[in-house]
Amino acid sequence: MAKSSKRRVRRSVPRAIAHIKATFNNTIITIADPGGDTLCWASAGSVPVGGGERKFSGTRKSTPFAAQRAALFVANEAKRMGVNELEVRVKGPGSGRESAITALQSAGLKILSIEDVTPLPHNGCRPAKRRRV
Repeated sequence: MAKSSKRRVRRSVPRAIAHIKATFNNTIITIADPGGDTLCWASAGSVPVGGGERKFSGTRKSTPFAAQRAALFVANEAKRMGVNELEVRVKGPGSGRESAITALQSAGLKILSIEDVTPLPHNGCRPAKRRRV
């Protein structure tokens, strides 16, 4: 049997969709083509802090600076794939929302639209009981 190896195909996608999921603990940025296939992604916990191998961990993942670094990392990967224009979809209440968008813009990507896709219940499930600390 011959060994079949999957080669990563270099894609050229001029327009893409950036999904930013900003939670209270982390920020995840995914860039997908219009069909929904993922081109590249990064989270605040997967990006190196400085030049070393240290990464953001713990409460530092929830900072706007960590979201900015993740967005810059993803923007450079996307530009390598030929992405010039982005539609941004933001989900969640986290602190990295605005800083991730500005980082994508400062990396040289043209932002066409910004849409908030945070799911809101229409009085669906009963919320959890109130915390007493």
